[in-house]
Amino acid sequence: MLKIYNTLTQKKETFEPIHPGVVNMYVCGPTVYNYIHIGNARSVVAFDTVRRYFEYCGYRVNYVSNFTDVDDKMINVAKQENTTVPALADKFIAAFKEDTKALNVEPATTNPRATDNIPEIIDFVSDLIDKGYAYVVDGNVYYRARKFDTYGLLAHESIDDLEAGASQHVNPAELAQKEDPIDFALWKKQKGDEIAWDSPWGKGRPGWHIECSVMSTKYLGDTIDIHGGGIDLEFPHHENERAQSQAKTGKRFVNYWMHNGFVTVGDDNEKMSKSLGNFVTVHDLIKTTDPEAVRFLMSTTQYRRPISYNPTNLQSAAANLKKLKLAYHNLSYRLKDADEYNDPKVDQEVRQIQADFQDAMDDDFNVQNGIDKVYELAKLGNVYAERPTVFKDTVALILKKLADLSKIFGIQYEVEHLDDQKVEALITERNQARKNHDFERSDEIRDELKAQGIVLEDTPQGTRFRRES
Repeated sequence: MLKIYNTLTQKKETFEPIHPGVVNMYVCGPTVYNYIHIGNARSVVAFDTVRRYFEYCGYRVNYVSNFTDVDDKMINVAKQENTTVPALADKFIAAFKEDTKALNVEPATTNPRATDNIPEIIDFVSDLIDKGYAYVVDGNVYYRARKFDTYGLLAHESIDDLEAGASQHVNPAELAQKEDPIDFALWKKQKGDEIAWDSPWGKGRPGWHIECSVMSTKYLGDTIDIHGGGIDLEFPHHENERAQSQAKTGKRFVNYWMHNGFVTVGDDNEKMSKSLGNFVTVHDLIKTTDPEAVRFLMSTTQYRRPISYNPTNLQSAAANLKKLKLAYHNLSYRLKDADEYNDPKVDQEVRQIQADFQDAMDDDFNVQNGIDKVYELAKLGNVYAERPTVFKDTVALILKKLADLSKIFGIQYEVEHLDDQKVEALITERNQARKNHDFERSDEIRDELKAQGIVLEDTPQGTRFRRES
């Protein structure tokens, strides 16, 4: 029975979908003014892993993740780069799709853009004004936070404490317009010649928070199963979404709020962010680092925990990923000489590991315990592959379960068929490793080739290879 930690209630709750067999899930996407950094990617990978587990369990997942393609940052960067906001958005949306594809992230069911939903945003804001939850001041529209009687519930703060914090971050001109410092913008009046749309309150553009309320309710309905995002979005973004949406519909907005932890860097475990300038973009990282290893590092850390990003952790992830792939390849080769039928005892061990895996994942997507079960399955496969006699159905069962469970972490297994030129190149590398006394790498190459059915023979005349028939 799957349990999810709900940020709103601060406890694990049994997951019960609104519609049987279907999960409606909204995850806040990026503001597309730059390449995504590892901290951004952490949220993308975390919720892709959650989605994949739902799909493994047989659910159909409607996964909506937006692009914020107009805001202050985008307007400023477009001016700096002498381009338009739409052109800037197109550039970095394409980059986002390219970079997340490299991380083997499944495409969202829908990736709505804020600027494609301006009429719906205007209608939503108008409804809030009509209900008394919003007011107009000189072309700007603000939401009355105090009118929403549970404001602050998601953030677990009193509205007075939130107001005190908000008053320190609002510029004097905006503060003078607001009825209360805690109120927030739904619609922003155009400044100068910046990008804008016509509205009943004059030319302007939507505030950040209103975009997600509109796109979530438009594509998934007034009440959704899951809303996800980084822990930094809990307040004010998600709190404001909740207030807007429930004020408009009169219904509960989200049943399960999920928030992923930060990526930290350095000895002080400082949060990675663009504002601090301590970020590494995925676009640059995957030019020099295996994207699968990056994905594996992030997908094997439980989503609510922080990830410490450093070369050691990345190398460890790459090494563990390599061991899994080698185990899969070693066992795949045994299909060639396997006897018919199966080994019931081993089959039962496989099914027990699978059951243990599901128990781990059902506990708020505990991927760290889950991946331990994948390692256990790979170890079983390695031991079985060394037996003199193996059975075809059992080999196939281990391979299938290993592939099924690994897919949740974004791992794909492909058995490469090496040509003679690649084999000779690996032999040359192995010989050099042996000269350098790097016997670990030498053994790795031998094992890699063995998994491909290639036997090395070290002779006085050099190393030869032959393919097992």
